[in-house]
Amino acid sequence: MKKILFFAMTMTIAIASCQNKKPKVFEVDKNLAYCVAQASKTISAAPDALAIPRNIAPGAKDWNYVGYEDWTSGFWPGVLWYLYEYTGNTIWRQRADKYSRFLTPLSVRSATDHDLGFQVYCSFGNGFRLTKNQDYKNIILKTADTLATLFNPKVGTILSWPGMVKEKNWPHNTIIDNMINLEMLFEASKMGGGKALYDMAVKHAETTKKNQFRKDYSVYHVVVYDTVTGKKIKAITHQGYSDDSMWARGQGWAIYGYTMVYRETKDPKFLDFAHKVTKVYLDRLPKDLIPYWDFDAPNVTKEPRDASAAALVASGLIELSTYTKDKALAKMYLNKAEGMLAELSSSKYQSANVNPSFLLHSTGHYPNKSEIDYSIIYADYYYIEALIRLKKLKEGKNILAPFQINKEIALKK
Repeated sequence: MKKILFFAMTMTIAIASCQNKKPKVFEVDKNLAYCVAQASKTISAAPDALAIPRNIAPGAKDWNYVGYEDWTSGFWPGVLWYLYEYTGNTIWRQRADKYSRFLTPLSVRSATDHDLGFQVYCSFGNGFRLTKNQDYKNIILKTADTLATLFNPKVGTILSWPGMVKEKNWPHNTIIDNMINLEMLFEASKMGGGKALYDMAVKHAETTKKNQFRKDYSVYHVVVYDTVTGKKIKAITHQGYSDDSMWARGQGWAIYGYTMVYRETKDPKFLDFAHKVTKVYLDRLPKDLIPYWDFDAPNVTKEPRDASAAALVASGLIELSTYTKDKALAKMYLNKAEGMLAELSSSKYQSANVNPSFLLHSTGHYPNKSEIDYSIIYADYYYIEALIRLKKLKEGKNILAPFQINKEIALKK
């Protein structure tokens, strides 16, 4: 009898202890400070030449660098702008300005692909948001006009890969990644670039919404169009497992992209669509909230993860939560985003002493056997963006407005 009473008392104490135990709070500032420390390592090791970090192979200690023409060239300057925004330290502003200006030639040459938005808006776009520097504005306007030359009014979208027209016999091809580049067109239109840029962005979003999604709202990576009739020829993959599979980062581009399009247009059809493309992604996530590179890859639990997709979606969900009138749904989005960031901030995913990046375990182009289980710069970009957005939201601030930097800052020429 005494043993039974002792056991009962022990269980009561244990249950009470669990009930009184507070849930672990995600420490945003701790992880932003981590980003500052990691980026400082990159700065100290970076060559003086016009070299921009892109990736780090598994087991390697150093970045592989690319030039300004690489599609990822805008993410590192963007990271530096976010570090300036967080710290307010002018040394990060100077570094961000330096690396952004490496990309200036993109504003004065013809378009070779759709990636100008990734390159110029992640760099100069963030720079203009924080400083209102007129040089940056002019570069954005010029580059937006260049990107607009790839828009085909017959089709209603921007040509993503001109090089694939002959190589793959894809007369007019549009990839889901292209949604992100629309933000530069929207911003340039507001800067005085003209309503035509706004109209192109909206039309691209509408056409993609109509043609690039399956019945369950999962996305095809690529849609190929007839340039004469403007009609859809086929929908296929390029970086996913198969034409019918859900490529994780592709779905992330859709979530982030349609959330942004709603922000810029306030058209409820885009908000509704953002909810739909988000649901199919969240419904299929593993318990730890970090997707495998493709949701339909064979033996999926043994497939590589994609931290870049998780970071991208976390940032998009934080913004989407602010537009969601259903309070329970908004809270769910925010909880999921915070859960994703918590997992990405664990020892499993943070690079820490392994290498100077922020995150491990991203997948670039699996079918091409490229950047599998790498640290990749765009994962770092969306990770720090999500952290800063979460910090602002928790402090009751506009997640898109400059943080800490409350006045126009003129950079030294």
